Amino acid sequence: MRAIAFDLDNTLWDVEPVLARAEARLYAWLAERAPRITGALSLEDMRAAREALARAEPHNAHDFTYLRTAALAAHARAHGYAEALAREAFEVFLAARCEVTLYAEVAAALARLARRFPLATLSNGNADLARIGLRERFVLSLNAREIGAAKPDARCFARLVAGLALPAGAVAYVGDDPRLDVAAAHAAGLKSVWINRRARAWPAELPSADLSVTDLGALADAFGA
Repeated sequence: MRAIAFDLDNTLWDVEPVLARAEARLYAWLAERAPRITGALSLEDMRAAREALARAEPHNAHDFTYLRTAALAAHARAHGYAEALAREAFEVFLAARCEVTLYAEVAAALARLARRFPLATLSNGNADLARIGLRERFVLSLNAREIGAAKPDARCFARLVAGLALPAGAVAYVGDDPRLDVAAAHAAGLKSVWINRRARAWPAELPSADLSVTDLGALADAFGA
């Protein structure tokens, strides 16, 4: 093994409370700055609008930043506000989106692994590692927006190994999602690692991961770091 790459959400931190807090903060900001929007739309309505936009524009469905800002711009137009409101609103959301709490073992395990391997990230989400304070830990960080495709698309993993200048088989990819992360990495020729923090059963229809661990400390142990 010559490099290790990681998914982010639910691999390095628990994302559900982060997104819930970010959406609540965005909604509170809109209630103050654009009350006609929140007077007409709930958070669930806004989520449904993004989902409808993704269906209407499948070529943009991978780009969560676009979907959120475009939907916000449409809400602004529909309720008599300038479209520039969408950019401000998204910045409120993104700031909260990047307020993450790493799983307890992550910082120490990444430090151990970085002493032996170049580390990278590949995510479908739009977390900003510089804001989070992790950017310097990784030699390469990629997301679906810049690639133009989302996992499990093989282009994501091709871009990852090209950026690392390594053959696919020399890279381990670590993620929590059996399909989007593990099976997709396996299909692309990478070594697949399932991080199974919640003691879930592996989907029987998928090929087994090359390695399964409960957290990043166990991964560092397995890789001799």
